[in-house]
Amino acid sequence: MAHHPTFITCTSLSFSWPDGTEVVDDFRLTVGPGRTGLVGLNGSGKSTLLKLIAGELTPASGTVRVTGELGYLPQNLVLDTSRRVDEILGIDAKRAALHAIEAGDPAEEHFTALADDWDVEERARATLDQLGLGAVGLDRTVGEVSGGESVLLRLAALLLARPDVLLLDEPTNNLDLHARARLYEAVENWSGVLVVVSHDRELLERVDQIADLRDGAVAWYGGAYSDYEAALAAEQDAAERMVRVAEADVQRQKRELADSQMKLARRKRYGQKSFENKVVPKIVANNRRSEAQVSAGKHKALHAERLSEARERLDAAVEAVRDDDEIRVELPRTSVPPGREVLFLRNLELRYGARVAGEFELRGPERIALVGRNGAGKTTLLRTIAGELAPVSGETEARVPLRFLPQRLDVLDDGLSVVENVARFAPTATGNAIRARLARFLFRGARADQPVGTLSGGERFRATLAALLLAEPAPQLLMLDEPTNNLDMASVRKLTAALDAYEGALIVASHDVTFLESLGITRWLLLDGELRPTTAEEVRGAASSPRQDRLTPGSGGGATPRIR
Repeated sequence: MAHHPTFITCTSLSFSWPDGTEVVDDFRLTVGPGRTGLVGLNGSGKSTLLKLIAGELTPASGTVRVTGELGYLPQNLVLDTSRRVDEILGIDAKRAALHAIEAGDPAEEHFTALADDWDVEERARATLDQLGLGAVGLDRTVGEVSGGESVLLRLAALLLARPDVLLLDEPTNNLDLHARARLYEAVENWSGVLVVVSHDRELLERVDQIADLRDGAVAWYGGAYSDYEAALAAEQDAAERMVRVAEADVQRQKRELADSQMKLARRKRYGQKSFENKVVPKIVANNRRSEAQVSAGKHKALHAERLSEARERLDAAVEAVRDDDEIRVELPRTSVPPGREVLFLRNLELRYGARVAGEFELRGPERIALVGRNGAGKTTLLRTIAGELAPVSGETEARVPLRFLPQRLDVLDDGLSVVENVARFAPTATGNAIRARLARFLFRGARADQPVGTLSGGERFRATLAALLLAEPAPQLLMLDEPTNNLDMASVRKLTAALDAYEGALIVASHDVTFLESLGITRWLLLDGELRPTTAEEVRGAASSPRQDRLTPGSGGGATPRIR
């Protein structure tokens, strides 16, 4: 039997959201074997396209065809916390059958369910170990693992199923540096069709080609992301040169039209004087006047046509130059004096075991990077400081207004519009003030009236950030949990610039060390059982070393020092 290559084919695909917002229209795409990075601005339709290919959404028209088995890892993965790990991996029925046979039950149904997959547990554990989840037992529940570990669990399930086509939507969101390294390795070893949506440069350096989704169509670029950037830069240089050439041509055509009109006006005045002075007979003068008018009309029409054509060429050249909107984040100018106490923690014990020994103080406009492995408790610590979770014991007190941007962006009501959500946080703000603020986050006009439930990940981030920054009172302590997860690279640059201008205190939990380094961090803190000082170099070094069950807090043992 002949082997047929695996492909994804989209033909004449159209899809719009219930509010009428068009995502794609008459869209066409073919993806063959290899690793493809799907990139594009927030809201361009990348996640929607993956959902259409995966069958999670139904197109209004057109067809999607996938040859072979398909596996899909969504961006916002939600797993039932009560389910066991073996259920997520899809091997629970086989395990049950295997255990029944081993216990002496010879029922035929067990052998049928097992289907000669006698090493199912060994393969599952090997896959988990490959992704750095060797310590996660098959009988544990999803509620006992972190958000990042749950992403890896779902990926492990896909690897065990061995699909022909694999779709990954922002798979490195919430993953620590160790887990990202495991994912990179899995991507590099993938031999089928892979389509990955990501803002992670290191991941996109491991693909074979880039598909750039823009204005409802895909442009293809061979090579990894750096090759795409180089090709795009060359395209844009050429496009900008064409704009300059076209602008010069328009100006030249304007001058020629003006010169032509001046010459014709002089001829007309000369003819009129000749008639008035009776230099030529009246009939000859009238003929010349008539001929001049016809000639003038033709000449003017010719130059006007040339000017129109030059303007059309200029419009086409301008269209080829990308002028992508970027968010203009204006953080509240809430200056915190250098000596002012912002946050105080004492002998804090968190849920799930992490703790802050002794006393912790944050003073003035400090910038703290909070790092640590998946499941270490970073989100739990931030939620406890924000007052969303009660500590097991100890004391936490924020002494300035604070706002917390959560990792899961779950502070907005999906059923309300963007404007209505923001109004909940700022009840005294006028509608015009809210819309003016939202315009800076690219929610203009009707887009501000979109239901939040229809927004992409990046759009949801923008809406959430706008809501927090317009909230009353404005924050003097801003806490961000993995803020770059759903942002395109242009928006990350704008966010970095905005945070650089922020004059309040800042705590950022992130696995993106490069992003953290760009923020002017004043203190690096590692949460791994307990909170302790660290450095960017130590964090990077630990990521490149063999995975340990825990990062050892300090060297030589002893008590963790107080952090001030």
